[in-house]
Amino acid sequence: MFTGIVQTKATVLTTEQQQGVLRLVLSVGLQYIDNLEIGASIAINGCCLTVVKFSAADNQLAHVYFDVIDETLKLTNLGQLVATDKVNFERSMTFGSELGGHIISGHIHCTAEIAEIINTQDNCKIKLVLSQQWQKYVLYKGFVAVNGASLTVGETDTTGFWLHLIPETLAITNLGTAAVGDKLNIEVDQQTFTIINTVENYLAKQPS
Repeated sequence: MFTGIVQTKATVLTTEQQQGVLRLVLSVGLQYIDNLEIGASIAINGCCLTVVKFSAADNQLAHVYFDVIDETLKLTNLGQLVATDKVNFERSMTFGSELGGHIISGHIHCTAEIAEIINTQDNCKIKLVLSQQWQKYVLYKGFVAVNGASLTVGETDTTGFWLHLIPETLAITNLGTAAVGDKLNIEVDQQTFTIINTVENYLAKQPS
């Protein structure tokens, strides 16, 4: 489980297809592998991936290796990554951790495409176009995880929703360098997802 509070940005070193999976190698600050173990879960752009290898590269950086299967590549933007790209990096939460965002599973539901970016002096607005089947789970002032960052939903319409991002979010995450046309990973709020599906299933079973 994760909190949606992105810890840092990691840099893509290589992406290589190996025996039906994508081997993804990232470079990240050495401090982010403290007490790390093989098999640990790390959210990369919000997608829960399993560490298959890691090592110190020098006295400042570490390399972390992941294998990404085809189902994950189909649902996320990880298959579009190339060397030098920046990805959001969050290690799994531990007991007693401060929950600054909201509970995130790391299971991406879909991607959303950036349709518009509006920059002002101290704010950035991003319009995301979302598949219709997922729009009902994204509610005004509700939670959504975008590339793994826990964010509050702004205005919604029939095509998607807006994000309002502060400078700190833009600096810590890769949302600050996102461009129109980019696809971002979306995980809808699990509580909202469960409530809506439960109500719809209940109503569907009622006699007409």
